[in-house]
Amino acid sequence: MAQGRAHGYIPVMLFPPFEPDRNEPRRRRFRPVPVRVLVPNLITLLALCAGLTAIRLAIEGRLDFAMYAIVFAAMLDAVDGRIARMIRGTSRFGAELDSLADFVNFGVAPGLILYFWVLQDLKTAGWIAAMVFAICAALRLARFNVMIDDPNRPAWAGNFFTGIPAPAGAIVVLLPIYLAFLGVPKLPVATFLFTLAIAFLMVSRLPVFSGKKIGTRVPREMVLPIFVVAVLFFGLLIGYTWEVLTVGTLVYLGLLPFGWMSYRNYLRQSAAAAPAEPASAEAPPIAGSAAAPADAERPARLN
Repeated sequence: MAQGRAHGYIPVMLFPPFEPDRNEPRRRRFRPVPVRVLVPNLITLLALCAGLTAIRLAIEGRLDFAMYAIVFAAMLDAVDGRIARMIRGTSRFGAELDSLADFVNFGVAPGLILYFWVLQDLKTAGWIAAMVFAICAALRLARFNVMIDDPNRPAWAGNFFTGIPAPAGAIVVLLPIYLAFLGVPKLPVATFLFTLAIAFLMVSRLPVFSGKKIGTRVPREMVLPIFVVAVLFFGLLIGYTWEVLTVGTLVYLGLLPFGWMSYRNYLRQSAAAAPAEPASAEAPPIAGSAAAPADAERPARLN
């Protein structure tokens, strides 16, 4: 060692001064994701592709195929959540992906389709209507994500949406285009007002029947009739697309007051079933005990 330092170089040690700890935990690896979690997300991505394709078709002037793409996206959105619950493939990632896809498919795409179709004739006013519809869809989805985690929400409230849901709003707001395919002339001002009305219904407090709890159990004798009705519906949708969409949209709008009346009935029944709170004097605080904060009953902040 001394001779090496004298010649101006320091010898390199070939071995470390200590051995690594063999008991040190290995680096954590990501766990494999089950296939049942991927399937609903793939359906959501397929719906997102349909919504983006609808925008391109609208720019190219092929409105009929753009309508088909939006309807296809709405059908996929109706089944991805149900499939996720059936195969136990729900995840937080899937819920966030579904909300982002819904904003594009049922907020941005319908607004742009209406703008490229007739709202652009109104110049800035038409663009404002398209923007308002897209923004209301985003607000509607954000409110839904917050309200779904509300711990104070009664169980029966799951039967209702607050405001028109985004997929239904997208199908309904395109009613002027369905009518145009049936021979009704374009009415830019009426389309402008109708677009704003549906946008405000989406962010309103109007209770809308959800139907999510329907179909969990089907009586055995109703299986074959349901198959026949489903085949008949899809046959009519393919053969008489614009007539079916027009009638379905008008029926949906006509049923909105019944959802509000049903919600009021639930409220009355809930108020009648709630026990009356006894009026009792406030007990004096016990010595040595800490007083509860004023907002102890307030739920935790939702992130």
